[in-house]
Amino acid sequence: MEINLSQAKHFSFDLWLTLIASNPKFKPKRDQLFKDFFSIEKSIEDVGKVLRQFDILANKISEITGVHFDANQIYCLALKELKVDIEKISSEELNLFQYEVEHLFIQNKPMLIDPNIKNLFQKIRNQNKTMSLLSNTAFIKGKQLKNVLQDYDLSSYFEFQIYSDEIGFSKPNKEVFDVLFKEINKIKTIKKNEIMHIGDNKIADYNGAIDYGFKAILI
Repeated sequence: MEINLSQAKHFSFDLWLTLIASNPKFKPKRDQLFKDFFSIEKSIEDVGKVLRQFDILANKISEITGVHFDANQIYCLALKELKVDIEKISSEELNLFQYEVEHLFIQNKPMLIDPNIKNLFQKIRNQNKTMSLLSNTAFIKGKQLKNVLQDYDLSSYFEFQIYSDEIGFSKPNKEVFDVLFKEINKIKTIKKNEIMHIGDNKIADYNGAIDYGFKAILI
């Protein structure tokens, strides 16, 4: 990733498909776990298709409403679509399944899109500029994504990390960028046009940041 560092004093990074990508082994295993855990009679192909369908829908709803869409809500929609009686599903079961998913996620952690991303982060640090992370979440919560960054020895480069499941709002909601702006100003006094947000989603990352008054790079 190449960025003109003279354009800003603080750099905010998206996470998924900006810094990391899903391990190709994870989703097939997650789909099988979902099928087995809830005794779903549909084929594994149908299970994967439905989970993907509602993952995309939840992302779109989050973009439109600006409100975080919880993983358990996605699972309930998928279960209903797959003809499982959700009246018999308890919150404890959903939480237990989420725990199993998180364990599977750790075993099949995401991959860095740019293995040399530390070089860019170090350049930013060398110029006495700051960085943070701002990510929408769905199936995987922020606490697990923090562990991924820790495993890749990247956490120390970020002044702070913001995840939609932890604040209840999703990009492009201005509330998200307002949280980001306030957090940066706890570190140093800075203007909106001195902040650069970098991400892969035109609506959530680019338009959201620009509309709030930040600079933005779409990658």
